[in-house]
Amino acid sequence: MPDRTFNVLFLCTGNSARSIIAECALNRLGNGRFRAFSAGSHPRGEVHPMALELLRQRGYETAGLRSKSWNEFATPESPRLDCIITVCDNAAGEVCPVWPGRPVAAHWSIDDPAAFVGVEEEKREAFERAYVELEARIGRLVSLPFESLDRESVARRAAEIGRDGETTRGNRERER
Repeated sequence: MPDRTFNVLFLCTGNSARSIIAECALNRLGNGRFRAFSAGSHPRGEVHPMALELLRQRGYETAGLRSKSWNEFATPESPRLDCIITVCDNAAGEVCPVWPGRPVAAHWSIDDPAAFVGVEEEKREAFERAYVELEARIGRLVSLPFESLDRESVARRAAEIGRDGETTRGNRERER
């Protein structure tokens, strides 16, 4: 991959929690080497209040965050995307727009904290778990030697990060 900013689009269905959190985390952890965006196949139209609360508590700027359609990134005027990562099992199974530039794709299954049913403290814990899981995967992504990887290698490594995360999550669930 060329020595330039690597553009990543995180997708989920509603673009109200997971993909927004991933966008913020990659923009911070990427140290200028990455530029992250997020979108949804059926955006909710607003960012979940608990996602905003979590991000603010962790020192993220949230003023410009919004829930938006993936169609904003499927036009010739859109930023050139290098990689698209679905963080939602529903979005991973949907027919996506044709993305300009043929970005590589990977799937990282992350439980939806916005769909969690429980008392408020348990909901906050669900958002925290999603953040920690996304931050760990993004940490692995930014540590890849992009300068020496071709497109297929980037796709394979990004997909491996998703599969490794699912294995770790499955092990934690069996331990409970």
